[in-house]
Amino acid sequence: QVQLVESGGGLVQAGGSLRLSCAASGRAFTNYVMGWFRQAPGQECDFVAAISWGAGYTNYADSVKGRFSISKDTAKNTVYLQMNNLTPEDTAVYYCAGTKRTAYLSLSYYTAPARYDAWGQGTQVTVSS
Repeated sequence: QVQLVESGGGLVQAGGSLRLSCAASGRAFTNYVMGWFRQAPGQECDFVAAISWGAGYTNYADSVKGRFSISKDTAKNTVYLQMNNLTPEDTAVYYCAGTKRTAYLSLSYYTAPARYDAWGQGTQVTVSS
């Protein structure tokens, strides 16, 4: 059974940075896509970024392009989300998610929460103005 555990959230001032981590366990992730999503109070769960575990292809939501960076450490089975130049609009609970990738589908297919079948418990990110 896949387990995902997020860490690294917290309170930061606007313009600051945070790095979220997602520790994955329970299986080999070679053929997996790992994603980050976020959900603000009263809002839907929105796609943030995704990475293919094998080749390391990445995909980002337009709202975070140029500010956020997703990466992986295969040896540690950990996925990271580096968040720079944070704004109050980035305040949300951030979730790590994973799913087995279908080879012929691009990462753009994996922007919907319903595509993922493993989820972490979430970590709160609060950006003050």
